[in-house]
Amino acid sequence: MLLVATILLSSCVSKKKYMALEQENGEIKSQLTKTQVAKEDLENKFAKIQERVDRYNEKISSLNEDVEGLTMENDIKLDVHKDGTIMSNESKRKMLTTLENVDPTKLAEAKTLKDSMNLAIQYNLEKTMNSSDLNEDEDIAVNINETVVMISISDKMLFNSGSYRISSKADDILQKLADVINSEESIDVMVEGHTDSRSINTEKIQDNWDLSVLRATSVVRKLQHKYKVDPAKLIASGRSSYQPLVDNSTRENRSKNRRTRIILMPNIDKFFALMEAN
Repeated sequence: MLLVATILLSSCVSKKKYMALEQENGEIKSQLTKTQVAKEDLENKFAKIQERVDRYNEKISSLNEDVEGLTMENDIKLDVHKDGTIMSNESKRKMLTTLENVDPTKLAEAKTLKDSMNLAIQYNLEKTMNSSDLNEDEDIAVNINETVVMISISDKMLFNSGSYRISSKADDILQKLADVINSEESIDVMVEGHTDSRSINTEKIQDNWDLSVLRATSVVRKLQHKYKVDPAKLIASGRSSYQPLVDNSTRENRSKNRRTRIILMPNIDKFFALMEAN
């Protein structure tokens, strides 16, 4: 009986420990479950917070795009001024920057926006001419009238007498001229042929109209093909003998009237497009 009692007592103690372990295991599982639930809850809350942050960032980006769009729209917006001049705000800012370099006495004479535009264009043209090697001598005359540059070249520097074929001695002057034209993208170029009053009639040249136009065309072709001037900038025209510098009564005067006039004219659209691009 003592043995039986000892065994029974031993069995009861083991059962109690087992039950305690079972209870402890259950509590651990319960705690683990609670932890898992809490973790999932935190992940869900974090996901919602992240979603709100993303939405906020999207709104900020959208606002930035709107601001950039409004700024860009404002920059390209065209204003019509009282004098009829039309330009964008961006062009106006670029023009004002250029005018900071203009002689203050000239700037004081500008009464309208159009006057200011002309000053800005004239400044750029003068800067281009001053940086070139196109120096004046008795056979070359350079004149800047507001926004137009006029370069008059004696025919003896470009052609043989009575001919429209360009001579080899013209290479130097045409190279310098091309350098000026190519240095400024906003320039359009008119090449005018002028003759004296003596009539001409040959197998290929009917009269002075023919000669003046053919000479202008020869210069234009040379500038395009040999000196890589953009042909879209070039205009060829002939004036015959009807715009003489002096009367044609003497040999010396007739020599002065035989000339090719190069007129550099600013292309306003190109000029302000370049200003906006810089």
